[in-house]
Formats: sequence, structure tokens, C-alpha cells
Amino acid sequence: MPERVQLAVAALAADLEVFGPALHGRGWKNFGKLRGRPNQYHCHVRSGRPTYVVCWEAQKRTVRIVEVFYVGTHEKAPY
Repeated sequence: MPERVQLAVAALAADLEVFGPALHGRGWKNFGKLRGRPNQYHCHVRSGRPTYVVCWEAQKRTVRIVEVFYVGTHEKAPY
């Protein structure tokens, strides 16, 4: 993965750690819930060609466990 994308993923991970899985209003492009998948979210960390996407799931809300289950290009994203 390009260094720019790696840095964006690290920044996203930091936001997830501080703010939790729902990053509404945090400025992440195309952030949203995945349809038909409870507690799963995604956002774009790089636009253009290729677009890079990160997908994650909130596993436990009381302890704030978040699992990132995909980082890669939009074409292979699991949605």
C-alpha cells in the first residue's frame, strides 16, 4: 500500500480509538454504515484510482472493541 494510504489508515485507527466506531462529523470521506450489516462501518482513506477503503466492526459497545476487517482497494471491498 502507498505510504500516504498507510498514514491515513493510522490516522483513522487513532480516531477509532478516541471516538469509537461511529465517526459521524469527523471528516472521513464516504463514512457510513454498511447496509444490512449491524455495527459495521466503512470510509474511504484515499479517493481516485484506485480508491482505498477501510471497513470495521464495533464488536462490544461497553468496552469499545473495534475490529478492522478490511483495508484495500474499493474494487475488492466486502460490500
